Amino acid sequence: MDTGDSSYSYSLTTFSRSGKLLQIEYALTAVSEGKTSLGIKAKNGVVLCTDMKVGSKLVDRSGVKKLEKLTDSCGLVYSGIGPDYRVLVKKARKSAQQYFLTYNEAKPVRGLVQDLAAVMQEYTQSGGVRPFGVSLLVAGMDDEGPQLYQVDPSGAYYGWQASAIGKNFKNARSFLEKRYNDDVELDDAIHTALLTMREGFEGEMNEHNIELAVIGEDRIFKVLTPAELRDYLDEAN
Repeated sequence: MDTGDSSYSYSLTTFSRSGKLLQIEYALTAVSEGKTSLGIKAKNGVVLCTDMKVGSKLVDRSGVKKLEKLTDSCGLVYSGIGPDYRVLVKKARKSAQQYFLTYNEAKPVRGLVQDLAAVMQEYTQSGGVRPFGVSLLVAGMDDEGPQLYQVDPSGAYYGWQASAIGKNFKNARSFLEKRYNDDVELDDAIHTALLTMREGFEGEMNEHNIELAVIGEDRIFKVLTPAELRDYLDEAN
């Protein structure tokens, strides 16, 4: 950090002399310390995959989840601070339900992403709060086809063909860039996701320490069971 910027490091709403909001940079550091998550958009669906290792074998794994469904046709995953993620999931579900009650149809994926990004951006310019310490990968299927978005703590959001967040995200993205093509089918995208996750995985990867979800042409966001995940892992070996 520049010496002249140090006096601004605790202020969220004041730009440093170099034009940065340093608390947002710190939030991105929290994201990069989180477990790796990645997403791949295929021509007929989207895959999300994430590292689910827990710190102790005494933890009840049934209560640990990173993949969450927002609507039947849209879900998301995070890297970063878990409690911050729960707040955003709750707000996004409320927005989706309000839209459904008004229009009697699922909210478009882009609309949900914009709502999430607006909430995260608001927390970068308000006094007495801090930025959300998470980045999100949002996957969905609507009339526009399969979609994958990344939302960062600043409130910026981008559409991606494939992306990774969290620890080791640079290596994961580099691996995806080498293997991705526009004509990839959903099953192939699942295999690519598992291979990418395995590249930087610490220890043995199995169906109990990763989580994977898919959304296909049926427009149903589904988190795979451990048995289904085991079958894909066997095929990927």
